[in-house]
Amino acid sequence: MNPANFDTILIVGHGSREDSGNQEIREFTEQWRARRPDWRIELCFIEFAPPEMNAALLKAAQTSSRVLVVPLILNAAGHVKMEIPEAIEQARAACPQTEILLAPHLTACDPILAILKRRLRKLMNTLDMPDPTTTGVVVLGRGSSDRGANGEMAKMARWLMEEGDHELVDLAFTGITWPRLEKVVQRHVLLGMRQIVVLPYYLYTGTLMQRIHRQVEHLRTQYPQIRFACGEHFGFEKEIFELMDQRVEDLRAGVQDSRLPCDGCSYREIAHDMGHGHSHAHTHDHAHAPAEAAHGHDHAHDHAHGHAHGHDHAHDHDHDHAKGQPA
Repeated sequence: MNPANFDTILIVGHGSREDSGNQEIREFTEQWRARRPDWRIELCFIEFAPPEMNAALLKAAQTSSRVLVVPLILNAAGHVKMEIPEAIEQARAACPQTEILLAPHLTACDPILAILKRRLRKLMNTLDMPDPTTTGVVVLGRGSSDRGANGEMAKMARWLMEEGDHELVDLAFTGITWPRLEKVVQRHVLLGMRQIVVLPYYLYTGTLMQRIHRQVEHLRTQYPQIRFACGEHFGFEKEIFELMDQRVEDLRAGVQDSRLPCDGCSYREIAHDMGHGHSHAHTHDHAHAPAEAAHGHDHAHDHAHGHAHGHDHAHDHDHDHAKGQPA
């Protein structure tokens, strides 16, 4: 059969300055191929590691009749909402004969919640199952200038509290936004917690995961009366493979909402031109009056554009980019 008649499934990973994180994504790709030997699965990275996304997308479009782009990313900020759709538009222009579909990122959902609950139970076991009402939980993830991405993490922390016995489940971020881990731990100590569990909200290792473990060691020294337990990243859990399977099957079946809303959104281009990001928090309060005037209709549909800068560098470096600064 002509290879051009095949679908290519293109995984998009973020990429890390720490190559061990990139290697884990490559390992995930190999495991997914082993689980799905009948699928043509390729991998690319947005930054920091080869193969680079634009080149890989163009190659897939040139050698397939259809490309299914599946982000292996937890939260949607500037990369998912701006850069991946822009790369797809370029590939579509270069290969108009090829259909290119973009799936949503992994997002806040019940399978991710199941992973967090399982990780929390395991860490409670390492603490010899203390009273959950005196054990604080901190869900710790990447910070973002995109309120929708931060909101997805907040939703997971809330769900974790509602489905468990812990009275105090908080959210902290490793950069860009607030609160940071140290401040949240300080609050937990003041509220009388005797144990604190830190749940990293990360798929794969990298410089930020390494920093988290160093921070917890510092906190153990700072609060010797508190017992800490810190989890690991969770990108190889069975639910991640199942979510990726579901993304592909939904795209192939044309399931409603199986495509990322930012793919083809007219406001993304306007936001990019204004030097902003693009927040699909799906409450869509379009706060760009000039754009609305140009369109001649008010977007009252469910679709939010919170304008952060166009590129979230909450990834593996700890400098905060001011709006308009080059990444």
